[in-house]
Amino acid sequence: MTEFKSTAETDSSEVQNEAATNANSDYPVTGTAMDRKDMWRMGKTQELRRNFRSLSIFAFTMVLVATWEAQFNVSMFGLINGGTGGLIWVYIGTFTGIFCAMLSMAEMASMAPTSGGQYHWVSEFAPRSAQKFLSYLVGWLSVLGWQVGNVAIAFLASQQIQGLVILNNPSYEPQRWHLTMTVIAILTLCQSMNMFFYRALPILELVALVLHTAGFFAILIPLWVTGPKPPSTYDVFFTFTDGGGWDNTGLSCLVGMLSPLFGLVGTDSATHMSEELRNAGKSLPRAMIASTLVNGAMGLVMIVTFCMLLGDLESVVNTPTTQPFIQVFYNAVQSTGGATAMTCIMVVMSVCSVVNIIATSSRQLWAFARDRGVPFSPWFARVDSRWGLPMNALVFSYIFAVLLSLINIGSTIAFNILSSIGIGALMSSYVISIGCVTLKRLRNEPLLPRSFDLGRAGLPINIFSVLFVFFAFIMTFFPPTPNPTPEAMNWSCLMYGVIVIFSLVYYLVRGRYTYVGPVAYVRATA
Repeated sequence: MTEFKSTAETDSSEVQNEAATNANSDYPVTGTAMDRKDMWRMGKTQELRRNFRSLSIFAFTMVLVATWEAQFNVSMFGLINGGTGGLIWVYIGTFTGIFCAMLSMAEMASMAPTSGGQYHWVSEFAPRSAQKFLSYLVGWLSVLGWQVGNVAIAFLASQQIQGLVILNNPSYEPQRWHLTMTVIAILTLCQSMNMFFYRALPILELVALVLHTAGFFAILIPLWVTGPKPPSTYDVFFTFTDGGGWDNTGLSCLVGMLSPLFGLVGTDSATHMSEELRNAGKSLPRAMIASTLVNGAMGLVMIVTFCMLLGDLESVVNTPTTQPFIQVFYNAVQSTGGATAMTCIMVVMSVCSVVNIIATSSRQLWAFARDRGVPFSPWFARVDSRWGLPMNALVFSYIFAVLLSLINIGSTIAFNILSSIGIGALMSSYVISIGCVTLKRLRNEPLLPRSFDLGRAGLPINIFSVLFVFFAFIMTFFPPTPNPTPEAMNWSCLMYGVIVIFSLVYYLVRGRYTYVGPVAYVRATA
């Protein structure tokens, strides 16, 4: 028997009583016998219904990350900083690094399939002296990353809608407050979907997956068939530009890394839904790996297609619609109606992604509150008995996103700021969690039983993941140009720092007395 650190040991009579209770539990609520065993080992009570299965959680992750759609949406940043060659090759490099990181996280997810995700893993895998503090810090970073993600994707959908209006009504003069009101409308719609259609969410995810796949071909085929004749393949793959003025093409390409990162980060969302997934220990890592591979491949096809049909870079970047991909659609089909239809697919998929991000962010907050990691934890950790949802966490996620949307009124690059904060926060949570399991491997310490095992490849994959993700974390905070004006400055590093400092102050004042970390509830395991 291998015993793992725990301060919540139980005697044999308690184990027998709990096993008997679980044996008589409602299957849709408690899941499989392995789910109940995992929850018992982690010292958690099953409070949410396990409505998701393997295919629906795969669909959930595919639709949330939405790689091929995201690459269209954020292409401008990568085109300015890197050009077509930079956009393609940085995407390939970023995908390689993120895939290794997801392999590492999928292995940890199979060991401890809990909605807490990264902060729970850190609590179990970090050195004993650092378990409590590092787990607490990662919990705050995860909450920050997903809460900001709500409004960032809603901004994307709003920008697409605004681009559609300009395409069909060139005399329209967009105002910042128009965009903000559209963001709030989208958030309200997606919040309603999470509240009133929760039981149907797994089925809706399958429908969204069909749209995600069909939409891919509905856009790809017209671009291939009706698009202009592309330049030489060499020019597309090896034309690099320094539009940001960094005086170094290599650095400019790396600054453009935010574009591929935005469309590849977020597969850990499945982890935060794991307590609503049946047979989570097996289904979770499969969904994380498969969705990363499939989404990554679809994203690469779309990026290459986009770059082949781009035409004059300057005219596309300076398109009146403010969305380069809409201009590329129009140039390809030479029809306002056709470009509108193709863009509508993008809008629908972005809205579907917001639905899933709201679900993810609320579960992450709820899980962390359950371990008393945030102010007003008992309130956030409450599960509404009538709805079967962490309703308070869900409502807070909506209100917080609405308040963040107001940033757009005072900043022209609100989306870049929010994207950088969200990606940076998630990247830092990845670094610490993967770093902890890497340290255990370096020390030859035993790991938890798991259905997905990286085997001998585990250590090199973990080390590469930590190095890459840390580098990507640094790059997310770079401004678009080396000498930005205060209005165009990427203030995400400042906002990220403020949140981290607040979390540390709260930890010193109160958190260290109330937060003990998930490992305190973990039971011995065979």
